[in-house]
Amino acid sequence: MTREQFFKNLEVPKGKIDVVLDTDAYNEVDDQYAISYMLKSDYKLNVRGICAAPFFNDKSTSPENGMERSYDEIMNLLTLMGKEELKSIVYKGSRSYLADEKTPVESEAARFMAELANEYSPENPLYIVAIGAITNVASAILMNPAMKENCVFVWLGGKAHCFDGREFNMYQDLAGARVLFLCGAPVVQLPCMGVVDKFHTSRYDLEHYLLGKNKLCDYLVNYTVRDTEAYFPGKPWHRVIWDVTAVAWLLNDNDRFMLSDIVHAPIPEYDGRYAPASDTPFMNYVYHIMVDELMADLFETLAK
Repeated sequence: MTREQFFKNLEVPKGKIDVVLDTDAYNEVDDQYAISYMLKSDYKLNVRGICAAPFFNDKSTSPENGMERSYDEIMNLLTLMGKEELKSIVYKGSRSYLADEKTPVESEAARFMAELANEYSPENPLYIVAIGAITNVASAILMNPAMKENCVFVWLGGKAHCFDGREFNMYQDLAGARVLFLCGAPVVQLPCMGVVDKFHTSRYDLEHYLLGKNKLCDYLVNYTVRDTEAYFPGKPWHRVIWDVTAVAWLLNDNDRFMLSDIVHAPIPEYDGRYAPASDTPFMNYVYHIMVDELMADLFETLAK
């Protein structure tokens, strides 16, 4: 890939594009919004596949169990949206995280992405949006290094570069994060703490703008309220639905939803810190979200 094409691929794409979403859909409430937003933005996004990513916390008994639950939740959402035909392009992902930075974790999802990338080129790339641990994507890159030329990777993970400390998506698979950041492919990073954590909503907003619009909206509202009230019973709350921002980057014509800059990729260290480097590949780094503009578009799109 030429230097000119590399930097062009770090820009928001123009025209209709092909997309794969890699998601730990059962982990939080926000993946459901991101999946729905992506599928309902079909004027620009042609979905080639949805991959279930592993996760391990109090909602799963292991990374494999998290992936299986995410797979089931993706299928549930497709039923709610009346998109049964898309179930044939949903793929199960990794059952564990990368053991090192050279050995991929074999899975249906990683193999699918690795093979699909061969249909694309630097001039016509496949966009892979990841909103969980990066294991499936990093494994696919290790399986097929041509992905570095033929794909653009949009990942919601890590913290803002001015912060140290662990972030869930990145820390689950630091080896995978290092593979992604240092492979030399066009990478767009949407950091969690310090940037996209500003994208949150409230019970009032959800019930006012979404409740009663359709079966999908009712599910999203009730699921979010029930899950959040379990943590904050009887108290006011705002819930981040930040995974939406990764999909929104693809729709960010004329910077209508967010601002970004081209920077050298930091090096994710195994102690949770970033090591700054001036000779690492360039990446597109999102540093500001226009919350109101994006929330308005999300609610309007979901309510259609």
